[in-house]
Amino acid sequence: MRDTYVYPAVFDYEEDGIAISFVDLPGCLSCAKNDEEALHNAKEALGLYLYGLEIDGELIPAPTPFKAVTCGDRQTAVLVEVFMPVVRQAASIASVKKTLTIPAWLDALAEQHHVNFSQVLQQALKDLLGSDRPA
Repeated sequence: MRDTYVYPAVFDYEEDGIAISFVDLPGCLSCAKNDEEALHNAKEALGLYLYGLEIDGELIPAPTPFKAVTCGDRQTAVLVEVFMPVVRQAASIASVKKTLTIPAWLDALAEQHHVNFSQVLQQALKDLLGSDRPA
């Protein structure tokens, strides 16, 4: 795993916005309304796509050299850089929805006391596991 990746993206300018694709990463797509948003969305898409490959243990392909990227009339090649430690950290602290089952009497009592179930479960898991932050 590397900390930084740089891949060429193609910004395809259409009448209704910009379609973003990556030469070496099929399925890594995004879109935007303007150039600033396109660059932001391209970085986000690239980071999440590469993070998915890392998590799945898949091979991360080498980027095509920028000078080898060809574009059509309404397209522009852009180098997109992503710093993976930030992406990995954000993904590790993202909230995940869990469904749980408790007895009806306990649910009613907790509701009467305005218990925040998510907060209680998080604290109980942290106490049980002896951890207050992601590994």
